Amino acid sequence: MTNTGPVRVRLAPSPTGTLHIGTARTAVFNWLFARRQGGEFLLRIEDTDKERSKPEYTENILEGLRWLGLDWDEPPVIQSERIAEHRAAIQRLLDSGHAYRCYASEDELTAMRERQAAENRPPRYDNRHRDLSPQQQRDYIAAGRQATIRFRIDDAAEISWNDLVRGPMRWSGADLGGDMVLARRAPADQIGDPLYNLVVVVDDAAMAISHVIRGEDHIANTAKQLLLYAALGAPAPLFAHTPLILNQEGRKLSKRDGVTSVNDFRAMGYTAAALANYMTLLGWSPPEGMGERFQLAEAATVFGFERVNRAGARFDWDKLNWLNSQVLHHLGAEALRDLLLPFWRAQGWAHSASDGATGTGRDGTADPAWQAELAVLLGPSLVTLQDGVAQARPFFERPAADAGAQQQLGAEGARAALAAVLDLLPPPSQPLEPQELLGPAAAAAQVKKGVLMKSLRAGLLGSLTGPDLVSSWVLLHAIGEDRPRLEAATAA
Repeated sequence: MTNTGPVRVRLAPSPTGTLHIGTARTAVFNWLFARRQGGEFLLRIEDTDKERSKPEYTENILEGLRWLGLDWDEPPVIQSERIAEHRAAIQRLLDSGHAYRCYASEDELTAMRERQAAENRPPRYDNRHRDLSPQQQRDYIAAGRQATIRFRIDDAAEISWNDLVRGPMRWSGADLGGDMVLARRAPADQIGDPLYNLVVVVDDAAMAISHVIRGEDHIANTAKQLLLYAALGAPAPLFAHTPLILNQEGRKLSKRDGVTSVNDFRAMGYTAAALANYMTLLGWSPPEGMGERFQLAEAATVFGFERVNRAGARFDWDKLNWLNSQVLHHLGAEALRDLLLPFWRAQGWAHSASDGATGTGRDGTADPAWQAELAVLLGPSLVTLQDGVAQARPFFERPAADAGAQQQLGAEGARAALAAVLDLLPPPSQPLEPQELLGPAAAAAQVKKGVLMKSLRAGLLGSLTGPDLVSSWVLLHAIGEDRPRLEAATAA
């Protein structure tokens, strides 16, 4: 029996850590499919791990999804609030004979696994307590043993489904590790904490989920869950198992690779638009003619599982960097400024004019128009927003001259050129017209214009490389920073 209702998909993260890039990619695929089908994208917070689940992780996940531009259609379901429904489902399975109480102790199970390992056999529960007599059960209870709840899995069972990514799938009951634990240990008259496979089935059925879209590492769980749907008499959703995200060595992306959290990418200066764009490409190929740069809303008009790859998706930093640079290079001045401001403020820059804490800048550094002009100046060279910190530094802090700048300032005619500029320099209250000033200053100092330009760059920016000199000079003049820097350079 398969769910044939309207399209309803879900993301079901566990709040035991910050939003992982793999979870975020799963969210993107679910959202794209729901929007393409005119369906609904739902959230379920699977917080039943009492020790590791934390409210701050839940908020991080929700905020990260919002940042990526993913909206959901109903309030999130909180799994821990549904424990009564989970236990009721387990009781139905006990009553129907699909489940039973297992009194095997941890020591007995450990000895069983060690014996299997010594015999080079895969670990599996040997179903030793599947058919206990009433007297045996009473004896275990009298001995003070607690019971797990296990679900009967027939070794001869054949479980099959048509995976929307991988095509026909078939599993044998004998390959599922023996009878499955549904609930942790508890006194014999109680049902302990329900476990993942059971609660997922119960909650997906209650939420009328039509399609489960998740990573390929859940394939074995799918086989077990289909048995539970059948035993509970609930319609099973359709399944789509997407490829894992791999590192450059072809292994599953993990914390060992340094960056796995959406927070990490955000702190590194990647934009939401670029990261969402790139995650869509991690396992999905856009139709011919679409190209690799697009908004999520554009991808949602064409997304389908027929273009989702079966092979793992290798993470490509060069492609992500290119996408991010393209986003930044095409932003308007105000939009780019707004993205750069949090990174500047983290350095203690761009505070309000009244607090006197604007680095070397004066009131101009708190002027949104000035900030936007600086963003435009830096924009063409940015790959990430963090690049906008290093490149903006000379506009907020007086730079120390590097070796090349020092050599230039010591060259013949350099200080005379800067002195000539200072003689002609208007006050900050008057606009600067560099092109009208350069020729007369070079003539007055009797130096070539190239010497003057290199000396100006060294004195103003502390380096012979960097953004356009004329535009930089205009920005520094607007906040009264050109004169003190040039005076310091001539006196050095």
